[in-house]
Formats: sequence, structure tokens, C-alpha cells
Amino acid sequence: MADDKLVYMANQIGRFFASQGQDTAVDAIHDHLMKFWDRRMRSAIVAQLAEGNAALDPLVRQAVERLAAPSTA
Repeated sequence: MADDKLVYMANQIGRFFASQGQDTAVDAIHDHLMKFWDRRMRSAIVAQLAEGNAALDPLVRQAVERLAAPSTA
């Protein structure tokens, strides 16, 4: 899947959960990515963030940063 499509999808997920407040939304976005995205998709979005190429919304960025943490990657 194209990296820009992953960013688009992640931002859509973020917009859905944004109304729940920052902490709850970040948890929900992270949970969604863990449950419904396969390892390749998660790795690709983490790599894009690391390269500085991901135009992620702030809440999504926080959730993806959690994906990059060794305990959840």
C-alpha cells in the first residue's frame, strides 16, 4: 500500500476519535492501528514518521509514536 494512502487512512481514523479528548483519542487510535492494521502497515507508517515524511495529524502522530516504542512495535 502506498505510504500516502496509509497517512490518509491514519488521519481519517484520528478524525473519527478526536472528539473523545486527547488522551482517550490517542489510546483509541493506537488500539485501532494495533487491532486492524497488519504489521507491514504499522511498520510502514512508523518508518514514514521516522523519516519525517508523514503529514500526520497531532493525535495520530502521538499514536504512531507509541507504535514505534519497542513494547508495541
